[in-house]
Amino acid sequence: MNISFYDLSVWVLPLVLAITFHEAAHAFVADRLGDNTASQLGRVSFNPLRHIDPFGTLILPAMLLFAHSPFLFGYAKPVPVNFRKLNNPRLDMVWVALAGPVTNILLALAAALAFHALPLVPASSAKWVADNLKNALVINAILAVFNMMPIPPLDGGRVAVGLLPRPLAAPLSRLEPFGMLILIGLLILLPLAGSQFGLNLDVISAILRTLTGYLIQAVLFLTGNV
Repeated sequence: MNISFYDLSVWVLPLVLAITFHEAAHAFVADRLGDNTASQLGRVSFNPLRHIDPFGTLILPAMLLFAHSPFLFGYAKPVPVNFRKLNNPRLDMVWVALAGPVTNILLALAAALAFHALPLVPASSAKWVADNLKNALVINAILAVFNMMPIPPLDGGRVAVGLLPRPLAAPLSRLEPFGMLILIGLLILLPLAGSQFGLNLDVISAILRTLTGYLIQAVLFLTGNV
């Protein structure tokens, strides 16, 4: 797979912005709801260097891309949240978790709305700007859908723990230390194992791709692009 400087220039910028705003939103909402842990560490910031994890944000997605993985994913530095310091720990945990995906949806809407301003962009830059906006839409939609998977420590897992009855929430929360291993198993190892036996076990990735497609179509519809 040949990746040019142009390819990097239209993918890296929207990816870094999407992750930066996602993590800053978690930190901001946590701070407003009573926990200033992330704020004191400087995570309520739009400085990408405060949020990017070199391996999880850059190297891992690149490795998956080169390996033709059925679904790309990565991660940033986790925003530290002391849920016991929140005003209403169980409910506020849900709001803190939702802040990231909601921010990504808002960024996707902003990118789609910006398509309408492309006629104002100089012709020499129009394609580059259009590709950045298109990729911003796709990346933010993927991040919103992926992070809402109900597996801790993903945002969807935190939402589920906060909303489920305690007998169900407690065992789900105990999965958090193993969440990344579960994701790697579901998204990478299981499809690879299935391919060895001629089976299509790429079920989770297919669901995520379908939901992402629906979200993109909804954003395009709401912004008058279809």
